[in-house]
Amino acid sequence: DIYRGEIISLLGVNGAGKTTLSAILATLHPPTEGDVIFNERSIYDDINTYRRHIGYCPQKPNLFQDLTVEQNLLFAGRYFNLPEDQVKKRVQDLVQKYDLGQYINSKPGMLSGGYKQRVLIARSLMHNPKLLILDEPTVGLDPHIRHHLWENIRNLKKEGVTIVLTTHYLDEAEVLSDRICILDRGVIKLIDTPENLKTAYQKSRLEDVFLKLMEEEPEQG
Repeated sequence: DIYRGEIISLLGVNGAGKTTLSAILATLHPPTEGDVIFNERSIYDDINTYRRHIGYCPQKPNLFQDLTVEQNLLFAGRYFNLPEDQVKKRVQDLVQKYDLGQYINSKPGMLSGGYKQRVLIARSLMHNPKLLILDEPTVGLDPHIRHHLWENIRNLKKEGVTIVLTTHYLDEAEVLSDRICILDRGVIKLIDTPENLKTAYQKSRLEDVFLKLMEEEPEQG
């Protein structure tokens, strides 16, 4: 289960299924088995309604390169058929919130990695989603830029947005997450709070817990 208003991080080695699970939640491809339940209903009962409640920020920037930052955001709002005055107001709010004002007329190719990520997050929030899926949002960014994005993510939680965060950074998961979901070869190995995990495994850092778990042999029989 993912609880309303929490940040839950998906952790695992490469190939564990983190990005695949994110893609399933984002309806980019269906699960091979099982179901996704949102508000007590299968998302596949009315997938278009579900999509209106979620935002997705992919690992690799996929902004329209021929459009400016403002045009990318406007396009996202219009995609969801929001009223034009609401779209423009939302663009203004997100540009201010993510400090994009100086780049509003710039095309994505002119932006640094950190600012591209800000635009991606802003775009995913244009329709005020209840659930935000962030797939490796800080990968490859300088530490100070990562910390700035952490603050953005914390603020989203304060606003009541539920966040599913995929990350390779154990420190990131530890400081941001209410709960951790550790995946191994497509299977959820465990879900718990960072503090509970550190206590259970008698470790002071989440990274040490993760390494311990990866060393454990799967049960036989």
